[in-house]
Amino acid sequence: MFGLASPKKLRALGVVGMNKRNVHYIARNNPRRLYPNVDDKYQTKILCAAHNIAVPKLLGACRSQGHINELKDFFSTHQQFVIKPAKGSGGKGILVIVGRQGDDYLKPSGQRITHEQLCRHTSNILSGLFSLGGKPDVALVEALVEFTDDFKGFSYEGVPDVRVIVYRGFPVLAMTRLSTHESDGKANLHQGAVGVGIDIATGKALRAVQHDRPISLHPDTKVELSQLKIPHWRQLMVLAAQGFEVSEMGYLGVDIVLDRQRGPLLLELNARPGLAIQMANGIGLRPRLDFIETLSTGLHAEARVDTVVQAFK
Repeated sequence: MFGLASPKKLRALGVVGMNKRNVHYIARNNPRRLYPNVDDKYQTKILCAAHNIAVPKLLGACRSQGHINELKDFFSTHQQFVIKPAKGSGGKGILVIVGRQGDDYLKPSGQRITHEQLCRHTSNILSGLFSLGGKPDVALVEALVEFTDDFKGFSYEGVPDVRVIVYRGFPVLAMTRLSTHESDGKANLHQGAVGVGIDIATGKALRAVQHDRPISLHPDTKVELSQLKIPHWRQLMVLAAQGFEVSEMGYLGVDIVLDRQRGPLLLELNARPGLAIQMANGIGLRPRLDFIETLSTGLHAEARVDTVVQAFK
């Protein structure tokens, strides 16, 4: 859609660049004192609990190198789980385990991980290898989300998620990120996941990209991506809008997963959401952000969703 367009052409199309995002939207709407609320996933879970917002179940937290010796006993009762750094970003350091084979653990790709390798990975998390700024971190262990059958064939070897950009409490742009063999079961675009732009009003797919190039079929399953429709769409949109109350941040990325039993769950909040969502949707962010700046800010989440559904349909 945007191809090799010049900066002038991109501005005319309403595409928000990194500098504009950082200076006009993030710096003006996200006070620095609030960053720990979203940069620390454990703190985010605490805030979500205070607002009665559903999140993936936390099974445990490994806080020190000494705790690593206890992992073998801890995981003896868990067949499926996710280990992630509390202060990681961009999907770095996330290890997804979908089963066991003897004493080994199985990744979504079928690759086997020994207990020693799992312990080494956890140790790397604690040392800050994947954290923002390289600071010592905590390894969180979450229950694996069982994604709804509506995504069957659309995602491969991993759990898909939905990223929503929320501006001053109003959802403005959405995409689903579908894992691939290349992305190792993770829903991160820079690792090879597929991004599918989603219509704010209907939850239906608009267009799809991988590595910023348009595609029509999932690279592994060959399913037609235009047929995707996200279930529980209004509930998901309201949950995204509530990310504003949880974080108190004006410019936010809200990541949501759809569990087969529990429905939409808030996975993460991001104070510096990437801009590839514009590529996935084929439209620039700025016109929608400009529109939101004309609105009253006193509405509750349901009313904010109603407003954007009417405006962007």
